[in-house]
Amino acid sequence: MSDMEVTREELLTREEAAKRLTALAEALAGGEKVEVALGATRLTVRVPDKVRCEIEIEISDDEVELEVELKWPLGKQAAKPRTRTAAARRVSSRGGR
Repeated sequence: MSDMEVTREELLTREEAAKRLTALAEALAGGEKVEVALGATRLTVRVPDKVRCEIEIEISDDEVELEVELKWPLGKQAAKPRTRTAAARRVSSRGGR
């Protein structure tokens, strides 16, 4: 269980989604403080120079899900990359199926 979680889901056009991702990418490249817009709420987080990045795409019969996940530890320790095989990701994302 996390200490804090803020989630917002909304329907965007492809162009709006691209603008949102571009703004996030520019904020990440611009400095250690990143402001994330969640509707009317804005959350500012500190991001270290190195982060762990996981990109996952899952295609089912009726939907495509693309996840981009950035993780970093709180404090001074450096983020270490982890790799998993595609088969391991499929198994873990489908609950062992």
